[in-house]
Amino acid sequence: MDDIVKAALKKWPNVPDCYGWLALDARGDWYMRDDRIQATGPFPQVKGSRITHDKLKEFIHRNYEHDEQGAWFFQNGPQRVYLQLEATPLVFGVHKHGEGERARFAVESHTGKPAHEIRSSWLDEHGRLFLDTDLGFGVVRSMDMDAAADAVEAGVWAPEEMPFADMPARFNYCLSPQPAVKG
Repeated sequence: MDDIVKAALKKWPNVPDCYGWLALDARGDWYMRDDRIQATGPFPQVKGSRITHDKLKEFIHRNYEHDEQGAWFFQNGPQRVYLQLEATPLVFGVHKHGEGERARFAVESHTGKPAHEIRSSWLDEHGRLFLDTDLGFGVVRSMDMDAAADAVEAGVWAPEEMPFADMPARFNYCLSPQPAVKG
């Protein structure tokens, strides 16, 4: 977390959390969803405005975390902005280096962090590939499925099948966190 964010948390400790305004799609793109966009439909059917500003994306990546309940958020200064997720909290790119038996596969999250350990791999009913890594759980970007298929064919990963609906509970993440009901 950035030092400026830590300082803001100390200075303003009671800023209310924000829900529904930021989303992550299955390609690793961030979307802003203001009140008007939220009123027109749920994510990902209505995505909102894609964030293209590199410095803003880097700031989000550095301050992207999760709470104990598996809800992922961006710590924006003193405000915690909870995310809506299309598929998973991480989106992985797969890069193939070399050919044949010498081929090696590198996995990197949408935040730019390399995954050093792949603990398991999974296929859902839609044919999407998911990886459980030392960084956490994520979906492989569709544009990297050729390299990922090569890793499966080479025996690097042996995906098991799991319905998508079972994944959030199994890997402790929430697709659409909601504020706690006070009562």
